[in-house]
Formats: sequence, structure tokens, C-alpha cells
Amino acid sequence: MASAAEQLAANMNFGSFAKATELHKRIWFTLMAMVVYRLGTYIPIPGIDPVAFQAAFSGQAKGILGMFNMFSGGAVERMAIFALNVMPYISASIIVQLMGSVYPPWEKLRKEGGEAGRKTLNQYTRYLTVVLAVMQSFGIAVSLSQSPGLVENPGLFFIVATVVTLTGGTMFLMWLGEQITSRGVGNGISLIIFAGIVAVLPQYVFQSLELTRTGAMNVGALFLIVVLVVVVTVAIVFMERSQRRLLVQYPKRQQGNRMVGGDTSFLPLKINTSGVIPPIFASSLLLLPATVMGFAATADLPEWLQWMPGMVGQLQHGQPLFMVLYGALIVFFCFFYTSVVFNPDDTAENLRKYGGFLPGIRPGKRTAEYLDFVLTRLTVIGAAYITLVCLLPEAMIGFMNIQFYMGGTSLLIVVSVTMDTVAQIQSHLLAHQYEGLIKKSKLRGGRR
Repeated sequence: MASAAEQLAANMNFGSFAKATELHKRIWFTLMAMVVYRLGTYIPIPGIDPVAFQAAFSGQAKGILGMFNMFSGGAVERMAIFALNVMPYISASIIVQLMGSVYPPWEKLRKEGGEAGRKTLNQYTRYLTVVLAVMQSFGIAVSLSQSPGLVENPGLFFIVATVVTLTGGTMFLMWLGEQITSRGVGNGISLIIFAGIVAVLPQYVFQSLELTRTGAMNVGALFLIVVLVVVVTVAIVFMERSQRRLLVQYPKRQQGNRMVGGDTSFLPLKINTSGVIPPIFASSLLLLPATVMGFAATADLPEWLQWMPGMVGQLQHGQPLFMVLYGALIVFFCFFYTSVVFNPDDTAENLRKYGGFLPGIRPGKRTAEYLDFVLTRLTVIGAAYITLVCLLPEAMIGFMNIQFYMGGTSLLIVVSVTMDTVAQIQSHLLAHQYEGLIKKSKLRGGRR
């Protein structure tokens, strides 16, 4: 027999959506926030020549700047006030998560601090975001001021103005993301990255069609790209929704004159516990040397470093060395980040504390070992899946010479964020239907 939640979900339709006025307000707030974000990606920082910078950026489009430009919706190539996007915030969040696992005071806040501890760690994340944004914006400002023709009046005033503008843009986006999370629909930070990627999709589609029209890419290659996108999207949806559910039982216990407990529940373990962090980290590390070498004067390199340009050239999209290292780093970060976000010892201890146990497994150390056993094998599958998704476009570029503009990381982010947002919309609809049922029951009780 279907549960109440399943019956409500089956009855959801356009009529129930039309009655959910609170959900309408949340969706409109989210859309308006996205419009504000997109407007900011077209406002250049003061004192820069946008045309000259775009010409200089075109030579670095295949490096790490190209990846950041895709995530920011083209803000980097225009050097807009939102050029840093929310990347400093994401880096700060990851650092705080790592420190929360290895630094005892922060680990105590995370485990025992409750809501107050979570707020304190969030505040530390904001402070660290400011520090990282200032450091990155200072490096960008100095690099721009030293590049001839890019800045109208280079100097100290331009550096200070650029640092303030870019840092302020990141902090505004961080605040906007938090507002979307609390007053809109979905995770605000994820939606900002999602909007940046989706914003450049029409440009990529137009470029592919233009290449087909001019004969630079045949129709078969375009058809292969469409098929690949569909197949990868279906695979991402299937794998992201897949999980291993471990049965957890709670023994019966006597409370007063009656027996309570004896319930069963499930401990869900996702196949892809690490999310999209591994490919982002892996591509950032690999593309960084190419970006640095692009800004450096290769003619001035000493004789013993003349091999570096050739080596860096192998770390470009589609190159065999890039694909091998890219896949190896993705696998490494999958296991590393999974070990950070999921601690089998803590999970086993929490189960033991509340009286839960896995059937056939002794509580405590044996449960932790079993959880680690299952999680390791799930991570192998998850790492293989993410690696395959990210390397398929690279193989098309390298071996088939097909221009595939959207990488596997971007597709992974778009599909994952879409699924999370749809799930939140459905939860809001379910909550609205529950409220409607409660009001009807109260009215019926009052009439009686």
C-alpha cells in the first residue's frame, strides 16, 4: 500500500502547482536574483579596456581561465565585476570542511556544536572567502596593470579599485546565493554556477552549427555530439539517483508499562558521494601550468627550462597526457573527498548511541569496518562513472578532432543542480498539499 507521501506525490499536477502561492513567490525571487547576477557579468571593472582584454583573453581561452569563464557565464572574458564568481567561496567551504575533519577545535564544533557550531563554521567560511578573494583579485590586478594596453591608467589606484570591486562582487554573490537558499528555490551557490554555465550554452550551440554550415565539422560529428549529450545526461541522472540502502534496525525496549521501538530504517549511501568536486579540482590543477606558461615569456626561459613549453603543451584538452593525468586525479580526489565528507567511525558510533545496528554486523568497530568496505566499493563505481563522463568529451577532441565545447564537468553540474532544484520544488508542493489536508481536517472537525 502506498504511503501518504507517495499518494500526495501521485496527485501533484498543474492545479496543485497553481494553488501554491508561496512556491510562486520563491520561484520569482530566484529568477529575479538570476537576472541581477547576469547583469553583473556584463559590467566591466573600472579602468580596463574591454576590447583589448578580450583580445588578450582569446589566447588563454583553453587554460584555467577558460574553465573559470565558463563557470562565470563569460564574466572573465569581459573582466566584469563578477569575474571571480563564487569560486573563492567554494574554495573556502572545501578548506573549512577539510579543517573540520583534521583540526580538533573545528571538529568539535562540527560534531558537538549543533546549530551554533554550524553558524560559527559558516562565519569562518565567510571570513576565509574574503581572504581568498582579496588574494586572487590582487593577483589579477597586478597582472593587468603590468600588461601593456589593457589598463588605461595602471598604478596603485587601479590595483586598489580592482581588488575592492572583484572582492565586493564575490561577497555580493555569496550573499545573493544565501538569499536564494533561504527565500528562493534550490541551493543558491549551485544555481549561480548553473546559471553561468547555461548562459554560454547558446553560444556553444551557435558555434557548432556555424562550424557545420561552413564545412569545418560534418553533420555526422554534430549528430554524434547530440547523441553523446543525451546518453551522458541519462547516465548522470541514473547514477546520481542511485544509492545503496543499508537496513538499520532498532531493538524494542520497555518504557514504563509498554514496549517501544523495534523500528527499521535505511542508511542511504550514494554512489557518487564526492559530487562535482573531483573534476573541478583535477582540471584546475592540470590547466594551471598552461595558464602560467601562457603569461610567461617563453623566449626568456633559461636553457635548462626549454623543455617546459613542450611539456605544458601536452597538458591541453584532448592530449593523451592530459587525459591520463586528468583521469588519475579525478579518481584520487573521489576517494580523498569521500573520506572527508563521510566518516564510517562517526556513523557507526551514532548508530550505536541511538541503539541502531546493521543486521548480522556487531555494533561499533565491526559496523565501521563494514561501512568502510561498502563505501570503498561504491566509490570505485562512482569514480569510474565520473572519470568516464569527463573523459568522453576529451576523447572526442583528441582522437576524433571534434570540437566539443561543453565539458563533462559542466554537464555534470547542470544535470545535478537541475535534479536538486526539481526535488526542492516537489518538496514545497508536498508541504503545500499537507497544509491543505490539515486545514480541511480542521474545518471538518469544527463542523462536527
